[in-house]
Order: sequence, then C-alpha cells, then structure tokens
Amino acid sequence: MSQSYEVIFENNKKWVESKVAEDPNFFKELAKTQHPEFLYIGCSDSRATAEELMGAKPGEVFVHRNIANVVNTLDMSSTAVIQYAVEHLKVKHIIVCGHYNCGGVKAAMTPQDLGLLNPWLRNIRDVYRLHQVELDSIEDESKRYDRLVELNVQEQCINVIKMACVQERYILEEQPIVHGWVFDLRTGKIIDLKIDFEKTLKDIQKIYNLTSSDWVMSRKTK
Repeated sequence: MSQSYEVIFENNKKWVESKVAEDPNFFKELAKTQHPEFLYIGCSDSRATAEELMGAKPGEVFVHRNIANVVNTLDMSSTAVIQYAVEHLKVKHIIVCGHYNCGGVKAAMTPQDLGLLNPWLRNIRDVYRLHQVELDSIEDESKRYDRLVELNVQEQCINVIKMACVQERYILEEQPIVHGWVFDLRTGKIIDLKIDFEKTLKDIQKIYNLTSSDWVMSRKTK
C-alpha cells in the first residue's frame, strides 16, 4: 500500500480528534439530516473544492461536480442531484461555478479525438458555437479561454433554469435562485458573474416554460 494512501487515514484520524476536541457533539449533530441552503455544481478539478473556497462547514453545501461543470439534461447524475436538492432539500440557491484554466474547456477546443470524452465536451463546443463571434474577436488565447469559461457557466445556468423542478418551485416559493460564479485559481477569489435569474427565466419561458399546467398554478393559489 502506498504511503500517500495510508496518510489519508492518518489525516482522517487527526481530523476526527480535532473536531471532537472543538465540540464533543460534532459527529452526533453531523449524523442528523442535512439542511443545506446551497447546491454547488462545479468542476471535478482537484484544485477547486467547493467547501474550501466558500469557507463552508459540513452540511452547508450540497455538491455535484463533473468535468467542466456541465449541466446536461441527458445526464441523469446532474439532473437527479438538482431535482433532489430542489424538491427534497429545499435549497435556496443553486450555484454553477467554473474556474479559469479549466482543462475540460481547453480539451473541448483541442482538434483531436478524445474518445469517450467527445460527447461530453461537445456541450462546451456548443457554447463556443453559440458565442463564436465574440470569442473569435478575442486575439489573446488565454483571455479567449477565460471568456469561454465564463460563457460556459452562463449557459449551464440557463440549462438549470430550463428544468421543470426549478421553474415550478420558484413560482411557488420564489426559490431557488440560480447564480453563476468563476473561481480564479490565480488569486483565489470567487467572481460573481451576476446572472440575472428573473430576467433569464422570463426570456427563456417562451420556449422552455414548463409551469403552465393546472396543478402547478392551483398549488400557487393555495
């Protein structure tokens, strides 16, 4: 067994000891049901961990991560996480967080066959296609990739807003609100892209309105 693997269990032991020293009831409370206010959808990159960059404690953030923080409606993993967070955990905020220098975003723009990654990265290539005029006008390659990271977050936020469970609960409770962030690895800062949730929802509802059914509206009036 490698030494780096064994170190994980030693670190866990120290973490348990430190938590119990701070609060003898820490794990008793942790074992109770969770009530997070935030759903965080981020990249699987090992340098961008949700709880650490948010300064959050265990139980405060429900987390889903994948390559390049993609929300694809055909991906049962991300859609199941969102629906569970919205309908059962009753989160108040959904955050899609990308990060600069994202390997997934760069790989998506690499002209080569990447095997099983091809259909996944096609989601990001589609973002480039939608915003090609703007992106092609950026001569500096690193700045172009940074902008693609931001636009990818924006489009994934829209994909979240398209979901019926998000629209229905917002009509009933005015929650959750969808936010778009970028984590800057170079500074450690979170950048709020200031996605206008209400405007975005209004703009897309002509095509993606999934809340006109009688049962949704009747629940609103109760």
